[in-house]
Amino acid sequence: MSKKIVVLTGSPRRGGNSFAMTDAFIRQAQAKGHTVTRFDAAFMKVEGCRACEQCYSQGKPCVFEDDFEKIAPAILEADLVVFTTPVYWYTLPAQLKAVVDKLYALCVGQQYALLACCEEEDPTVLEGVSRPLARSAELLGWSCAGEVLVPGVLKAGEIEKTDGCSRAAALADSL
Repeated sequence: MSKKIVVLTGSPRRGGNSFAMTDAFIRQAQAKGHTVTRFDAAFMKVEGCRACEQCYSQGKPCVFEDDFEKIAPAILEADLVVFTTPVYWYTLPAQLKAVVDKLYALCVGQQYALLACCEEEDPTVLEGVSRPLARSAELLGWSCAGEVLVPGVLKAGEIEKTDGCSRAAALADSL
């Protein structure tokens, strides 16, 4: 069965390692007949949540206008939301974190997946991304479709020396 997939990227470095995993995932998902919509958070204007508790009070997810207005409808229609990101200072990059914070308005019960990489060899560094997303997903009522976590890549292209891209494609293939 064909799925609607939203991919949210966090890296401000086009052509970097997390983008390579993203591209591998998207290619395989599309080859399997899934519809993929991609949003590169680092190149969008999404402000952090202001905790005003006014979600949907004006007929839209957030009363403060920004690019989340483009992202939210796609997420609401999606069967799966895929977060792809490097680890920045042991957590999500700020640009993607702003999107995650605004998901508070969207308790819709989908699935999510995570593709993440970091420069350090210690795989526990990736917990700074995986744990917050898992806890956020739990609050939203989402379930995890899978994770691809790759430590030890810093310079663009180093992901190609790992199985990260093939594992990302395999995750898409398993949908």
